[in-house]
Amino acid sequence: MHKILTIGEILVEIIATEKGDGFRQATPLIGPYPSGAPAIFIDQVGKLGQAAAIISRVGDDDFGHVNLDRLKADGVDISGIAVDPLGTTGSAFVRYRPDGSRAFVFNIRHSACGAIRLDDAARALVRGCSHLHVMGSSLYAPSVVESIIAAIEMIKAAGGTVSFDPNLRPEILDSPGMREALRAVLARTDVFLPSGQELFLFTKAKTEAEAVPELLAAGIKVIVVKRGAEGASYFDREITLSHPGFAVEEVDPTGAGDCFGATFVTFWLNGAEPAEALEFANASGARAVMISGPMEGASTRADLETFINARKA
Repeated sequence: MHKILTIGEILVEIIATEKGDGFRQATPLIGPYPSGAPAIFIDQVGKLGQAAAIISRVGDDDFGHVNLDRLKADGVDISGIAVDPLGTTGSAFVRYRPDGSRAFVFNIRHSACGAIRLDDAARALVRGCSHLHVMGSSLYAPSVVESIIAAIEMIKAAGGTVSFDPNLRPEILDSPGMREALRAVLARTDVFLPSGQELFLFTKAKTEAEAVPELLAAGIKVIVVKRGAEGASYFDREITLSHPGFAVEEVDPTGAGDCFGATFVTFWLNGAEPAEALEFANASGARAVMISGPMEGASTRADLETFINARKA
């Protein structure tokens, strides 16, 4: 059985209950919710019953334990999460603007997860995994980038595979070395999971019809373009197909792409046909947006089957 690993930030998310352009004035808040893109991804993997692990770092505080408790309860191996007695768990404050976009205030780089490193125990955990998933949002600090690149080399050397979701946030795109790190990860990627303009991050082509062949020719095995409510498209060297999204009432989109990616990668690793993997991934993303909180909408396989069957009835 494959064991899926990710490396990166663990946060709590605190959400403004009223729409606005930011946090220049006092506003009601709810949370803390367990969060962080790689943490959401690996929690969804664990909920599907797939062997899963994460390497990260949290403070020995309530925010850290909120995450540790959730990940462990959902079946994730948390042995790679260091608990720093002097550190503070990362955080993200989120406020929705009137147009539906989001304003973030992050504390990542200077939190406990800004000091992630591969010690001997973490390297042993990497050796026990066959697939590594990388989030672009996790390439925020030199030590984390070094850890991810080292883990990629170990996984690939052992015959494993790598998936990559750029998951770019404007607030971190200009972090030192970010663009170089993105390029280094993409060069080693088997499954690429971009949204929108992320497809063109490092292509000469500026249209989807030209960018997809360019990326496949560079060595990527599978490309899955996430289209939000419109569904997703799958491309490899032989197959091109799309699956429509599921119509649902959106409550909170945070984490939907992470749940989508986790579900697609899990199904792909277990030999599912592309159409089935896309259908379940779309269902996973759709269920995620129906509930407030980034991890709160994570699904079991039974949840997804019920959701899909209800919409076929």
